[in-house]
Amino acid sequence: MSIGAGIALFVIGAILTFAVNVQVEWADLDLIGYILMGAGVVVFLLGIIFVMRRRRSDTVTRTAVDPVAGERVTQQSTRTTPDQTEL
Repeated sequence: MSIGAGIALFVIGAILTFAVNVQVEWADLDLIGYILMGAGVVVFLLGIIFVMRRRRSDTVTRTAVDPVAGERVTQQSTRTTPDQTEL
């Protein structure tokens, strides 16, 4: 969702900066557009970082002794856990 919000902010900022040719006394629309584009880039990058952090793998290794054979047995399991916000 933050990726889409970042793209939307960037597009709205680009429209205000490059497509709107209205001069208002109380606001500089070009500056507001550049600020929105910068905020859109930051939100987009944060969204990418959060998506990459959601995928995490945990590897667990257990070692035990088989009572019948007397040999050491090693079990290794890997599981990918989603982020807690998805649950």
